[in-house]
Amino acid sequence: MSKDNELFFCHESSYVDDGCKIGKGTKIWHFTHVMPDCVLGENCNIGQNCVISSGVILGKNVKVQNNVSIYTGVTCDDDVFLGPSMVFTNVLNPRSAVNRRGQYLHTHVGKGASIGANATIVCGNDVGKFAFVGAGTVVVKDVPDYALVVGNPARQLGWMSEFGHRLKFDENNIAVCEESKAKYKLENGKVSKINE
Repeated sequence: MSKDNELFFCHESSYVDDGCKIGKGTKIWHFTHVMPDCVLGENCNIGQNCVISSGVILGKNVKVQNNVSIYTGVTCDDDVFLGPSMVFTNVLNPRSAVNRRGQYLHTHVGKGASIGANATIVCGNDVGKFAFVGAGTVVVKDVPDYALVVGNPARQLGWMSEFGHRLKFDENNIAVCEESKAKYKLENGKVSKINE
């Protein structure tokens, strides 16, 4: 992949291998390696010292902060935020002397989700849309849409709006985002946005 492509920016210290598809307006900063056959959507921002392994797919407007490792088997929808030094895994039981490349597990991160600094997402566990994974959290099971999770192992503390505000539900299980004024309903352990 040519670094002088006028559709996206790649710092001269970084490498984008052949076979990648990089969207218009995407920026790839210092000392980053994008391995073969990745797809990075439009207007992504990839921080310094990142690795994006073969076959990774990132949607539009994904923000990847410094020192993030995104391994084969990971897909992220549009508007995902990956905080500094967070990491995905792709093998449940790695051993240096055992080749498990054919056993990679997949992880999907839904639209608008945020994953905090130094969090770890253990492979095979999905993060729902607009979920919020706190800094340092270790995710070992699926995270529901709009859920706020923290700790090791991750435990759910509440629910978040699409704007990233904690939702407080009333006696009718309705919450209003303090910034956007959008309404949300909690029903059967799931949150959904109410379209008015």
